[in-house]
Formats: sequence, C-alpha cells, structure tokens
Amino acid sequence: MGDEALKELNAEVRAYWELEPCGTFAEVVGDAPEHSREWFERVENHRYALEPFIHSVAQFTRHRGKQLLEVGVGAGTDHLQWARAGCECHGVDLTDAAIETTRAHLAVHGLSSDLRRIDARTLPFEDASMDLVYSWGVIHHSEDPQVIIDEIRRVLKPGGQFIGMLYGSRSLVVLKLWIRHGLLAGRPFRSRAELVWNHMESVGTKAYTTAEVARLFEAFSAARIEPIVTSHDRNLVPRRIAALLPASWGWFITIQARK
Repeated sequence: MGDEALKELNAEVRAYWELEPCGTFAEVVGDAPEHSREWFERVENHRYALEPFIHSVAQFTRHRGKQLLEVGVGAGTDHLQWARAGCECHGVDLTDAAIETTRAHLAVHGLSSDLRRIDARTLPFEDASMDLVYSWGVIHHSEDPQVIIDEIRRVLKPGGQFIGMLYGSRSLVVLKLWIRHGLLAGRPFRSRAELVWNHMESVGTKAYTTAEVARLFEAFSAARIEPIVTSHDRNLVPRRIAALLPASWGWFITIQARK
C-alpha cells in the first residue's frame, strides 16, 4: 500500500472513531448527560460486564507507581483503572474525541493523565521511558501495526512489559462474518482478512492467528499469547454449545510480552 493510500486509510479510521469513542454507544449510555458520572458509570459497567477478563489480564492493582502508557485510550475506562491503581499515567489516541472523553472521565474522579492526540506510529516519548505499555483492541485498527509494536518496544525500559489484545482470525466472530457477508451474500470465497477489513468496525481492521501475533512480537524477549472466547463469539450460539467452545476459537488474543 502506497503512502497516499495509507494516509487515506488513516483518515478514514480516525473519522470513524471521532464519531463515537469505543463503548459509548447510545444503547449503553441511554439518557444520561454526556460525560456525567452516570454516563461514565454506564460505559464502565457495560465494558466489564461484556469483557470481565480484562481485570485478570491487566491486573491493574499490581502496577502501582509504574510509568504507564496506554495506546488508544478510547473512553478512558481502562485508563481510569490504571490511574486508580496509582500508576503515573500517559495516554495517546488517534482521535480528539477519545482524548477529551478520557480527560473528562478522569476528572470526574479527581484524577489526571498526560494525554496526547497523536498517531501511535511515532510515540512522543524517550527510549526506555515506560515500565508498562497497555493497548486493548486498538493496534489492529492501524494501517501498520508492526510499526506501532516496534515503537512500543522502543519506549519500554529493559524488562518492561506490554499487555494488550488483538483480534483473532480463527474465531467464531469471523465465521459469522463469513456466513453473513460471504456465504449468504453469494461470495463464499472471501478471505478472513477481507471480511474483517471491510466489515468489522472501522475499515482496515485486521485479525491474526496466534502464530501471526507471535511474529509481531518476536523482537521481545518473551511473549505469552493466549486466545479468549468472548461474548461476541458466544452470541447466537446455544448456551450448552457455547460452554464447550475451545479458547482457540476466541475473538480476542491476549498478549503479555517482556522487552
């Protein structure tokens, strides 16, 4: 993909998320005044009801006092947990909407963070300046995830840790995309990559196998990569069958990597 095409894709992704930071849908926030305590509580409750495993993966409270960078702050729900846990927080996002929402979210609780609206392909931090970098479901929206991952490794201190999540391509979510936009649309030979790129959130979204994720993080000294079956996978699946789904079919692939 050429430079102009990359710029155009980046602009489309940004425009999509400027309209609505992740998790702030009208069905979630209802009639609560925007950026009020109740509005943020509804966003937080919805997020952790849908993805309760975030807490066990991130283990927010174990990182008190650390220099923490979140890449892609969204509505600031996880960023709030890092701030509550006593981290020295820094956050970046591609959109003004996310930065403004996260700043307001923290302010409701009397907290603050160094928040910057930038493209994470070039992080505005010194080499080896962060103890921990966190990014949950964000990097796969970039036009070049490897560049961001390399930047994350650059800003991590020796022995520093990355915690995050990327989408999994061998998942029930992607199977359902294929049924809807491939099989039932009369285009059964569409690839998983094409389906995710065109039909999952902002255009250009990517999904990976666990082996592909391992290659993205191969410059790290160690990486623990584990898929998780989510409510997005179990949706529309009979409960008895959903309870038996193997983790390898999960839509989320979690990463804990050490520099």
